[in-house]
Amino acid sequence: MSPILSLVMRTPFSLAYRRTSPRLAKGTALVDVARIGKFTLASLVTLGVAGYLALQVNPGPQNVVPICPNSSEFTAPGTEPSTPYGSSEDVQKAIEELRQAFPDGGRVNTDSDVLKLHGSSENSYLPASSHSVVVQARSTQDVVEVVNISRKYRVPIIPYSGATSLEGHFSGYPSGSICLDLSAMDQILEINEADGDLTCQAGARWEDINDILKEKGIPLFFPLDPGPGATIGGMVGTGCSGTNAVRYGTAKAEWFLNLTVVLPSGKVIKTRRRARKSAAGFDTTKLFIGAEGTLGIITEATIRLTPRVPTKVAMAQFPDVETAVSAANEILKTPYGPHIQCVELLDDNMMSAINAAGLVERPYPVQDSLFFKLQGSPESIAEASKAVRDIVKKHGSSRFEFATTDEEADEIWQNRKYALMSTLGAHPGTRCWTTDVCVPMSKLPQLVYETKADLAKAGLKSTIVGHVGDGNFHALILFKDEKELQSVGAAVHRLVHRAISMDGTCTGEHGVGVGKTEYLVEELGEGTVELMKTVKRAVDPLNLFNPGKVSRFRGHKEPAHAVPSCIRQRLLRRTEGKIDQC
Repeated sequence: MSPILSLVMRTPFSLAYRRTSPRLAKGTALVDVARIGKFTLASLVTLGVAGYLALQVNPGPQNVVPICPNSSEFTAPGTEPSTPYGSSEDVQKAIEELRQAFPDGGRVNTDSDVLKLHGSSENSYLPASSHSVVVQARSTQDVVEVVNISRKYRVPIIPYSGATSLEGHFSGYPSGSICLDLSAMDQILEINEADGDLTCQAGARWEDINDILKEKGIPLFFPLDPGPGATIGGMVGTGCSGTNAVRYGTAKAEWFLNLTVVLPSGKVIKTRRRARKSAAGFDTTKLFIGAEGTLGIITEATIRLTPRVPTKVAMAQFPDVETAVSAANEILKTPYGPHIQCVELLDDNMMSAINAAGLVERPYPVQDSLFFKLQGSPESIAEASKAVRDIVKKHGSSRFEFATTDEEADEIWQNRKYALMSTLGAHPGTRCWTTDVCVPMSKLPQLVYETKADLAKAGLKSTIVGHVGDGNFHALILFKDEKELQSVGAAVHRLVHRAISMDGTCTGEHGVGVGKTEYLVEELGEGTVELMKTVKRAVDPLNLFNPGKVSRFRGHKEPAHAVPSCIRQRLLRRTEGKIDQC
């Protein structure tokens, strides 16, 4: 790795800046992985799951504050919680009780800088609020304790781990909130090499898991590869994926065998056993994948591993995006398609940014490009390489070459994974709004073409990178002042509507958070969104778990005084201003 790339990877823009060295878990030979880190309704063929989960929410007499005085804990079907959250006095009582529950130094923190860090992201420009308190959890029982205090005083609770999400998933709640920091829950608890699985805590990072497996000489890895620094709990919450999705799928495939979850009632459940497949009842594991911490807090997960396969990296360049995508589509439909582990699109602006950022020893030609990662035995890679070379040539590729060394291959792929840093490095003094959408693969060239034309018409600089093998692409749109920020917000709004109109989705892998809740009805339909809310009401009738994320309660009245007026206006107008001005 070049010294410049190494330096860039350590900048604040790197989402992996919190890395520490792996260490052995006390009293075991197991590894403590370094700190860090959509909702699938396929199995919900009836609303029986809501009834089952309702029983989990109210398993018996507990110290639970009812929604209204002299009322039951549950609202009638189709209605919404009607009372506000706890008062400022209740928030202070909750903080005091948290201090009593976790007396050892530093675990309950109300420092203003810490609260701001845990409630907002430098890479997100959505409405955000600081938390009232940050609590560091170290075990599932710690989480239960915090959840019970949250429920007692009716203070919203927001999970936090890797802080890599971009849609406001871990932003605080205006009336006061408890940030539950799970990043210290980073242990690998069990490795079952013979079964090809691993159990870890929610704060474990995918990169460190793979590093540890490699260091131990275990020829397996976890193939989901979202942004650097992402944790297992966050990956479950957002239903993540990454460059490997074309070969290995997303978080909503079978990569999470089971989850340990703390429900809003404080009850702990395990969604299933460790078997590779199960036809026993509802798939409650997938209920929490993509739920973004609104239904339960993930504390442990058993993840499926797959054999580590030799790979080879190649790059092809094309006259335009359409020919690049057409070539990729044809390659994936050949018998050699299964040997394509990744196929990534970088537009001409992105290639120019990589050169300008100084991250490569020799500059690339500035053209729309595909980066390939081929996998398999040496013989199968050789056969697949020949087929790929022939197809890209047929589609007008002017340049096709393989990385000649492992170091060059690593550099090529790092340039793709750190596209954000390259984009910012090429344009000093700017900031970047990153968003993603996904469409059927055949629609991707049209979407990219129309989006680039729209951004150019608006006078906005941007780069585009995409998982061309599954129709998912990311627009990295630059701005330097408040006026341009308003233009960027409007452009993102048009991009999302454009993708949905092509039978696509408002987000392929970033998740909904607060940034894309407004698009769910347009994409999924009112009936589907109402079903999601029905499940939410059954599991979390007090709406304490990450409120305002994924979908909002229409009838839930929040105290108007708790929300700064500029944030209220921005929520109504969909404009994006600077939170610090409030």
